[in-house]
Amino acid sequence: MIMASRPPSTGRAATSCPPAQTSARRRPSTPPTAHRPGTPRRERYPGQPRGRYLSLGAGVQSLSVLLLACEGEIPPFDAALFADTGWEPRQVYQQLDTARRLGERAGIPVVTVSNGNIRHDSLDPTSRFVTMPLFVKNPDGSRGMARRQCTGEYKLKPLKKAIRQILGYPHPVRVPHGVFVDQAIGISTDEVHRAKDSDVNYARNVFPLLDLGMSRSDCLTYLHGHGFADVVKSACLGCPYSGNSRLRFIRDTDPDAWADLVEFDKAIRRGSPRANAEGKPLRGQFYLHRSLLPLDQVDLDASRGSSGADEDDPDGCSPFSCRSGHSVLS
Repeated sequence: MIMASRPPSTGRAATSCPPAQTSARRRPSTPPTAHRPGTPRRERYPGQPRGRYLSLGAGVQSLSVLLLACEGEIPPFDAALFADTGWEPRQVYQQLDTARRLGERAGIPVVTVSNGNIRHDSLDPTSRFVTMPLFVKNPDGSRGMARRQCTGEYKLKPLKKAIRQILGYPHPVRVPHGVFVDQAIGISTDEVHRAKDSDVNYARNVFPLLDLGMSRSDCLTYLHGHGFADVVKSACLGCPYSGNSRLRFIRDTDPDAWADLVEFDKAIRRGSPRANAEGKPLRGQFYLHRSLLPLDQVDLDASRGSSGADEDDPDGCSPFSCRSGHSVLS
């Protein structure tokens, strides 16, 4: 699903280069050079892009990129695209509303795209089960982890579909060589290793924060300086990578969301409802928490003040870089 946005501009030269003048805090850095071996970028993306779009996760980094564009510190975007899993925290949707207001004032529409509701689909026996990286208690008591398909299905797929529609080549129509947009991704200098080229030739990944030399801490400072208070990380409510600190935050600030999480954790214990309906039960049990305990039985306060996998939160779920595990290519 995609909401209508304004047509892309074809005359604007899209770039991820820094502005002519930058502060000492935002020094230009060398942009990433990752690309397919033997395929220079100039050959993958000849000519000029047919628009400039932001992949908006509505977390710290991507909100900073949007604000930079709204303030004129980097070139503007034709639109910002938010891939909605349908199960984001209340605070993320509030941040998205703020992004819409910012974008509206600057002439940058914020467009929501979606490939369904991940919570509903996970529990629907008639839907294809898209595996979240749930923890698995194997029959022998050992711990495993399910494959992560959620980022590709609920983040990347709707964004790619939207770009194809914007360009006028919906699937399965082939996008001609040289027809592409620039797609800005909010990766900061402390995660430069996650800056990857796109795996499609109709979207060229650019990284404004890297061009400006901005770290996540710089982004927080920049947001606070423009009136943003506490910006929460963007990740769906049921992300199994969530540390105890994030789960405590949900429990203590949003009782309805916490009850929803507890209910979901119980519902997925025996695996995919569709697999069970088809006579293919899970050999083991699914859990949201790495302790392999029901969520409402986990002592979330035990690790308070410590550092480690149980306590530490993931950086968030960027559409093109699930920061909570191995990097995900687009």
